[in-house]
Amino acid sequence: MKCILLCHAFTSCWNNGNAHFLRGVARELGALGHEVVVYEPSGGWSRMNAIRDGGSDTLREVAALFPGMDIRQYDGSLDLDEALDGAALVIVHEWNPPELIEAVGRRRALGAPYTLLFHDTHHRAITAPDELARFDLDGFDGVLAFGEALRQIYLELGWANRAFTWHEAADVRLYHPLPHVARFHDVVWIGNWGDGERGAELNEFLVRPVSELNARARIYGVRYSDAALREIEQAGIEYHGWLPAHRAPAAFAAAHTTVHVPRGPYARSLPGIPTIRMFEAMACGIPVVSAPWDDVGNMFPRNAYLRADNGAQMTRALATLLHDPAFAAETAEIGLRVIQRRHTCGHRVVQLLNIVDEIRSTRPSSQSAQHEGAVA
Repeated sequence: MKCILLCHAFTSCWNNGNAHFLRGVARELGALGHEVVVYEPSGGWSRMNAIRDGGSDTLREVAALFPGMDIRQYDGSLDLDEALDGAALVIVHEWNPPELIEAVGRRRALGAPYTLLFHDTHHRAITAPDELARFDLDGFDGVLAFGEALRQIYLELGWANRAFTWHEAADVRLYHPLPHVARFHDVVWIGNWGDGERGAELNEFLVRPVSELNARARIYGVRYSDAALREIEQAGIEYHGWLPAHRAPAAFAAAHTTVHVPRGPYARSLPGIPTIRMFEAMACGIPVVSAPWDDVGNMFPRNAYLRADNGAQMTRALATLLHDPAFAAETAEIGLRVIQRRHTCGHRVVQLLNIVDEIRSTRPSSQSAQHEGAVA
């Protein structure tokens, strides 16, 4: 079947973590024999920042990771008649402009035969609901929400009649252990400062514990405030700016442990949604210590990672992992097995195809369309 992904950015992951997951989904759909065409605006803010920060060579490196995949940039408005021609499945990410989302939905409402899904991977439903309320989703067949709490919001506010919980996951064709890489650092953190949604948490669960342990640590990410950079420097932590996602496995492999610090809106108001870095770190075989988040969906057994409810517990947990290599290796192995068994992009694509089957089974027979690769 022909699958169309409409993304704000696919080749760029600059402050754009959803690209990691979408790349993995596209890769797995292609591996099942489906035709995948990805559209992204050539002048999107993520792409432009990536070019300024890392140069066009970085984006070419990403394109080389997907040989044979059709990734198309467009200027200005997208010719939807051409882009959607022959499509059987269309996924529209929520960072697209409202007018594009409405136009795709209108075509579906007027009888276009594709299955149309809206994909939400952000906290705007609670932090900026007016922005999401602008989206006209009437023509969409359903919403893919990356957590159950987010799915419920769509239904309760009447933004969608049908919504599915579709968690992010690790692209294990990229994220996997690299045992040949020497571990030079005690702690690595890969994450963006963003709008400071977790500024206090990063100080409590990362900067201060590392400083107290006098650990060798390195931070990667973008949009850090000057004040945050000063605190990082004073703690003796190396700051290395933007790290393209395809280079993250080597960064994880070069450290003994990492920390998971969810953004404040997720920890406080959207339980059950870990950051994608938690999946990716575990997939790379590195032990994780997490700041508090409520795993209401029982995604991970407790022994797959260590939990720290405050900064003091984080300091003790990091010290335990750094001074007990056998325990650290056991924790990492449990986390890796959980990812491989439950949380890969391959698992999510199987779920996606089952969702498509469910939606199509409720359509009038004249609108039904068949596709290959679905797994019951």
